[in-house]
Amino acid sequence: MRQDHLTQLENQTLYILREAVAQVAPLCMLWSMGKDSTALLWMVRKAFFGRVPFPLALLDTGQELDAVYEFRDALVRDWNLPYITVPCPPESEMDVTLPPATRAAQRKSVGLKNFITQEKLRGVIVGIRRDEQALRAKERVFSPRDSFGAWDVREQPPELWDCYRPVVPDGGHVRIHPLLNWTEADIWRYTQRENIPFVPLYLARDGMRYRSLGEQNITHPVRSDAASIDDIIRELDHTRTSERAGRSMDRETENSFELLRTRGYM
Repeated sequence: MRQDHLTQLENQTLYILREAVAQVAPLCMLWSMGKDSTALLWMVRKAFFGRVPFPLALLDTGQELDAVYEFRDALVRDWNLPYITVPCPPESEMDVTLPPATRAAQRKSVGLKNFITQEKLRGVIVGIRRDEQALRAKERVFSPRDSFGAWDVREQPPELWDCYRPVVPDGGHVRIHPLLNWTEADIWRYTQRENIPFVPLYLARDGMRYRSLGEQNITHPVRSDAASIDDIIRELDHTRTSERAGRSMDRETENSFELLRTRGYM
């Protein structure tokens, strides 16, 4: 029997997760409490029979939305998760030459770099997708980073026939991206099919909702009347608004996101 599209994507993600655990250690997963990383966490629990075999880390600037912290606390308790809060350094320590919102976003890059160094991590699982942003479209499933967390698109390893051979640079680490082939609509359809919990800010209230969850000082809701997952899926069929339209740093300068990515941003 031929598998449906979502089941094919799920099986591919489960395979990538198991390959990551088998080939890279020590390992952690970044969990932002957003729809993508929570759907990925759901599949981690499927892949390892209800167990999460690595720590889940929130890169915490202290600026997450209140509903995000509430969602985190509930799931950590209800799912008995191996959760770690990773404090990010203050904005005053960031590169002053960066635009304001980009400088605020860089806090997470530096927080992640410090965490990787402290824990001597060789692998970090991240729930990004290729359809989110043009630079992310160039990523590989197993993507090497140097000792500064920097990414060189010209040095991406070939990945043929689902054969993954992680190359961890000296002093660096490898980012693992199990959701690269998913789309925003796929995530919502999967969330609906599996009845996965999500932060209610994704649903419209008073004509506004969040498409993407980030820090409250640099992320804003967009106009929308989508008050259910069915509404969101219908909206995605015709909207021209970018998923990251509410992210301030993406609009500051033409290369803001590129600067963040080359310096280790997710």
